Amino acid sequence: MTGLHERHLAVSPAWLALYYRHPLELTHGEGRHVWDADGNRYLDFFGGILTTMTAHALPEVTKAVSEQAGRIIHSSTLYLNRPMVDLAERVAALSGIPDARVFFTTSGTEANDTALLLATAYRGSNQILAMRNSYHGRSFSTVSVTGNRSWSPTTLSPLQTLYVHGGVRHRGPYADLGDAEFIRACVADLEDLLGHTGKPAALIAEPVQGVGGFTAPPDGLYAAFREVLDRHGVLWISDEVQTGWGRTGDHFWGWQAHASSGPPDILTFAKGIGNGMSIGGVVARADVMNCLDANSISTFGGSPVTMAAGLANLSYLLEHDLQGNARRVGGLLIERLRAVGARSPAVREVRGRGLMIGIELVRPGTDEADPDAAAAVLEAARAGGLLIGKGGGHDTSVLRIAPPLSLTVAEAEEGASVLGEALRAAG
Repeated sequence: MTGLHERHLAVSPAWLALYYRHPLELTHGEGRHVWDADGNRYLDFFGGILTTMTAHALPEVTKAVSEQAGRIIHSSTLYLNRPMVDLAERVAALSGIPDARVFFTTSGTEANDTALLLATAYRGSNQILAMRNSYHGRSFSTVSVTGNRSWSPTTLSPLQTLYVHGGVRHRGPYADLGDAEFIRACVADLEDLLGHTGKPAALIAEPVQGVGGFTAPPDGLYAAFREVLDRHGVLWISDEVQTGWGRTGDHFWGWQAHASSGPPDILTFAKGIGNGMSIGGVVARADVMNCLDANSISTFGGSPVTMAAGLANLSYLLEHDLQGNARRVGGLLIERLRAVGARSPAVREVRGRGLMIGIELVRPGTDEADPDAAAAVLEAARAGGLLIGKGGGHDTSVLRIAPPLSLTVAEAEEGASVLGEALRAAG
């Protein structure tokens, strides 16, 4: 055990997880690569949990941060803040939500917490609909709407949460149905649930479940849900903390795969927009955002430095069509990984879209999740110079692959090759 690891254990909570038997200290990065304290170089296929969206040490972002820090670092929302207004205008326009208002936070957890506050105040109800296998953060309110037992440490809650089918396509009671039948069954479940409840404030849903193992319903499910929700006056919160900014390739936002319903009432975002700087936020229709009848501010949300980073990062993303790159290079990577998976009896499914890809592992010959295999592949990939993540609703048996959106074809081929070797070594 290294000295830093011992010091970490001495002062950190026991529940603060670290990857690897011998945890890494990452010291610097460039492009799609990072280096550890021992000088080892790794191809980064996890991006600090989908947060290094464009590239490590992107010159445009570091320059913007440095220049803003040289002027003023902090002011709070009590003062006019030009970088915050500039970024809010761009996010509002990109959101697709009419007459949008934007509130910046410091994390995705805080963004979802704010969305829940808005929805419950707007509807006068503490009842929330959420998806099974979901994850929305680690605050008291967001844990209480998280449908993944691995990340929900308490049953105490300020909210009454009711869980809906549909977030996981190939497990559960509707797994064997075709897509159209799957959607009809999930809609019927929602209708039945609403017939036995009071007045739900909102449905909160990730278009692609992140921590849950990059699972997703068939396109159009949330459009079908929206028809039901609208009849009951229930708001739709789209949690875009992991799916936003073009990561799925086909769309800029995950909700757009269900676009026949129009934009959500509330959209939350975080992670990639700051490229490592702490930015989260909420976009909502003006009547929803303005429904609070008490004062509120944010001390750190909308910080001039983080807003400068977000503006530079978003400009780079759009000017270099990284959404298109995610679609093209991500499509190639999924093909390569499916070919790798076809040769491994431990691989149940390779799924995803764009540069958001999951490899679900099971015990060969069964449908039983295999978290030990996932941990072994994680270690073997690191030994091969590749960093990946893991997750899933069945005991973290899904390998999560989400590199920076500037990933090159050569790097995609390299990563797929290392993963193939890791699966063989771990199997």
